[in-house]
Amino acid sequence: MSSIQPVHCFFIMMVSVFALTVLFSRFLIPKLKSLKMGQKILDIGPRWHKSKEGTPTMGGLAFIAAAIVSTVILWIILWVAFGSPLAIVKAAPFLITLLFAVVSGLIGIIDDSVKLTKKQNEGLTAPQKFLLQVVSAALYVFVMKVCGFLDTTLHIPFIDVEWELGIFYYIVAIILITGVVNSVNLTDGIDGLASTETFVVGAFFAVVAFFAETPFFTSLGGYNLSLALGAAVAIGAALGFLVYNFYPARVFMGDTGSLFFGGLVVGCAFLANDPLIILFAGLMYIIETASVMIQTTYFKCTRIRYGEGRRIFKMSPIHHHFELCGWNEIKIVSVFGILTAVFCAVTFVLEFVI
Repeated sequence: MSSIQPVHCFFIMMVSVFALTVLFSRFLIPKLKSLKMGQKILDIGPRWHKSKEGTPTMGGLAFIAAAIVSTVILWIILWVAFGSPLAIVKAAPFLITLLFAVVSGLIGIIDDSVKLTKKQNEGLTAPQKFLLQVVSAALYVFVMKVCGFLDTTLHIPFIDVEWELGIFYYIVAIILITGVVNSVNLTDGIDGLASTETFVVGAFFAVVAFFAETPFFTSLGGYNLSLALGAAVAIGAALGFLVYNFYPARVFMGDTGSLFFGGLVVGCAFLANDPLIILFAGLMYIIETASVMIQTTYFKCTRIRYGEGRRIFKMSPIHHHFELCGWNEIKIVSVFGILTAVFCAVTFVLEFVI
């Protein structure tokens, strides 16, 4: 057992998170139904989404719990293998990142709870949610820095350039983290979309963890294991939740799950010491946010100029635009998932191969 390798830890974590997510969801869904914790659908959304009203939400609790329990299981296995409870310290960056993802999920739990209490689809106010996210992002960056797991040098993908930003690194990091977390949140608008894209991005980081030889991995060897574990959680949780969340969804992850996923995938980018890489591997997340920003800005500008607001998209985020164009949810998830895979493949080749 003393010869246990990162690849073993990866598969233990991935299989454990997948199995426990499926198991926990099976028991959680009836419980959510009995508590009448059903999703409220906004009237401004596609009219056919009204049929989904009442579908249990906060399903993200299942894979958050699965990730925590699986980490404990891995800790026990490593303890037995190496004869010391401190063996898990080799994955300390992963533990910090998982804690950040869980805290992000807790913000989602608060938001979802407010929605259910008020019986509407609006929870925390935007300033309230943003403040909590900024604080959690700042704490994540601070702890990673204090523990020696990141510096203030920002790597620019594809062009092999590094900028020493000093104190400005923290500003960039916090903006990046909160932006990506909210982008994943916006992606969770139709059955299976956020889970599918997160599965693909998780697979991307798994490949990076095992096949991308960089000086960072050799100088801070624990990061290879930590990135592999982060990827394993993303893959296992996304696939396990898709069992119940693929169209027609029997449960929604809610902000509870989407904010957890957002914190996890952006955390993986930091574990790779290549934070900006998530903007390219997770480009579909970013496109969702960009579509909302473009729509809102264009509407406000045209309202000022013409007296009435005009729209570029039929609805934003952009997945709703394609719904109103006649695409069904399975087609949207399939196309967006394939595009995510293409972006991840191109990103890997440009960043780590060429």
